[in-house]
Amino acid sequence: MQVRLDHLAVSARSLAEGARHVETALGVTLEGGGRHAARGTHNRLLSLGPEVYLEVIAVDPDAPPPGRPRWFDLDRFAGPPHLTNWILQTDDLAAARGVAPDGTGEPMPLARGDLRWTMAVPGDGRLPFDGVFPALIEWHGQGHPARRLSDAGCRLASLEIAHPDAAGLTRALTRLGDLPLVRVVDGPAAIRAVIDTPSGRRSLCFASAPPPPATPPRSRRSGTR
Repeated sequence: MQVRLDHLAVSARSLAEGARHVETALGVTLEGGGRHAARGTHNRLLSLGPEVYLEVIAVDPDAPPPGRPRWFDLDRFAGPPHLTNWILQTDDLAAARGVAPDGTGEPMPLARGDLRWTMAVPGDGRLPFDGVFPALIEWHGQGHPARRLSDAGCRLASLEIAHPDAAGLTRALTRLGDLPLVRVVDGPAAIRAVIDTPSGRRSLCFASAPPPPATPPRSRRSGTR
């Protein structure tokens, strides 16, 4: 089983509000995404390199209710747009789910246009470790959103995940594999992405908690014990 960072998700009350937030924060323009009919959401996208991207995601007001909680806990989303989730790609979703914490979700086949994937979706919409555990995705075929996006000159420099049980989160991530850009630190549940842009280094954060300190007194890199 192999895993790697696939994409980041910035949630918003509306797609327009979320796009404005990211474009202002990073100084770049997002591209069109699409609708997720089975989940009642829609998105816009930004390349973070040839294999990684960022999505702004929101409830689609024109879509019928999906009949179950939306992913990324969007049914309970409130406040300004902010980074809420990160998603890991695996080549064996069944194996990844087998070592992931309870509550990571059940496999759900999904499609958008000619893109096909299976994602582990929690029944209540909320991922383990207060929502900061990664969602798991397995893409099918050669299609992948990052390969279809224009290069905006943005690259993910680091991803910092804070949680009061940093040791437990580190152990859970280590079971999935090595994630060289990811650092786990002690603190209130939060996610902070540092992104290199054409205008310099910028950050996107989980809004309901302050960003973790740049040099925390205790830190653990996932993939090590």
